Amino acid sequence: MAEENRSTVTEFILAGLTDRPEHQLPLFLLFLEVYVFTVVGNLGMITLIGLSSRLHTTMYYLLSSLSFIDLCQPTVITPKMLVNFMMEKNTISYPECMTQLYFFIVFTIAKCHMLSVMAYDPYVAICNPLLYNVIMSNQVCSWMVVGVYSMGLIRATVNTICMLRVLFCKDDIINHYFCDLFPLLELSCSSTFINEVIGLSSSATISPSYIFIIASILHICSTEGTYKAFSTCSSHVLAVALFFGSLAFMYLQPLSVGSMDQGKVSSVFYTIIVPMLNPLIYCLRNKDVKVALSKLLGNKSL
Repeated sequence: MAEENRSTVTEFILAGLTDRPEHQLPLFLLFLEVYVFTVVGNLGMITLIGLSSRLHTTMYYLLSSLSFIDLCQPTVITPKMLVNFMMEKNTISYPECMTQLYFFIVFTIAKCHMLSVMAYDPYVAICNPLLYNVIMSNQVCSWMVVGVYSMGLIRATVNTICMLRVLFCKDDIINHYFCDLFPLLELSCSSTFINEVIGLSSSATISPSYIFIIASILHICSTEGTYKAFSTCSSHVLAVALFFGSLAFMYLQPLSVGSMDQGKVSSVFYTIIVPMLNPLIYCLRNKDVKVALSKLLGNKSL
């Protein structure tokens, strides 16, 4: 009988970043500018790597894949968020919400694994320079990228199937600006234990590989070698710190209303800000990219 009294949710209301009308237009203009910069920056990086023969190496092939993910991840979220800034009632249908959740998880998990693969590349170059071309051949690199997207698709499918089994009857207001995993689970009136376990396990897939890589770099004997290793990886370490720092703050904490309010601010960084910053991080701190860009623009003075 209790099962029959549970209402079927056909649409949700997104609480958004703020409930103050006077903030809607400034936030719309801000995030529109950020999104345009993200699209231009990442498309520019992909185009630059594709056109410059100097950048046709494993490292930049992986970087172009990261730029593609950084282009797609905010595209899943930002256009809907921008529309909602201009609407009085920010609704999203149940199918649209589940679709957004699915593709968000695909690109988030793919990005986690892509960053791990990108960390493995300099590790091989530093620790096994003579075998680098064998270990990181074009074929191996292609299979790594296929594996990255496969992991994203598999984990997204598992998470979304589990979410489709959840019964929503507490409320229809999602305390977030998009359909994310934990804000949706807050509305559940059925058990969410399996969903939370799967969500947390998906969030922690990167740590062991980075501990191993950092430990290996620290074992390089000479001080010069250690400095070279970290300077080579500095751009990547910065990108990883920004992404996983904000990601961990959102997901690796107890599920509560207070933590979700704080998590909304944190999630802005890994979903919207970091994809915008990555082209700058890898471009400004990378000599090869700057040289290729200067040649493409015909400005040899850069």
